[in-house]
Amino acid sequence: MPTILPVLGKHPQFGNDCFIAPNATIVGDVIMGNECSIWFNTVIRGDVHYIRIGNKVNIQDGAVIHCTYQKNPTEIGNNVSIGHNALVHGCTLHDNVLIGMGAIVMDRCVIHSNSIIAAGAVLLEGTIVEAGSIYAGVPAKKVKDISKELISGEIDRISNNYVQYASWFSDYNHNFIK
Repeated sequence: MPTILPVLGKHPQFGNDCFIAPNATIVGDVIMGNECSIWFNTVIRGDVHYIRIGNKVNIQDGAVIHCTYQKNPTEIGNNVSIGHNALVHGCTLHDNVLIGMGAIVMDRCVIHSNSIIAAGAVLLEGTIVEAGSIYAGVPAKKVKDISKELISGEIDRISNNYVQYASWFSDYNHNFIK
C-alpha cells in the first residue's frame, strides 16, 4: 500500500480513475485531479505548502514533488508528464508540459503551456519558460520552439500512454483510493 498521510489535519485528495503505485508516498495538502498516475518510488510532499495537480497528470518513477515552507507552493496543470527521477519544487507548470527524465525545476519557475524541459535540464530559481518552447542544458536555456507535431507527437502521446498504463492497475487502486 502507498504511504498516504495527513499533515496538520490536511489529507491528500484524489480525483477519479487515478493510479497510485504501492510504494509511492503522498502526504499533506495535495489535491489531484482525474486520470492521474503516481508511479513507483514517487514522493509528493504537501507538508510545508500546498500541491495542486490537474487532470491527466503522470508523475513517473522516482520523481519528487515538493514546495518551499510557507513561500512557494507547487501547481501542476492538466495533461502534464513528469519524467523518471525529476525534481519539481515550489513552481508552476501550466497545461501540456513535459518534464524530461532527471530534470530539476526550482522554486518560482513558471513553465508555460505546450513546453518541454529536456532530460537532465536544470531550471534555475525563477526561470520563466516561454509557451511553446524547449529548454535544455545546465542551466537550462531555450533551444527552440515546438511545432504542433511535437506537441501531439510527444506531450499528448506520453500523457495518453500513461493513462493507458495506469488502467492496467485499475483493480489494485479500488482498494484504497476513495
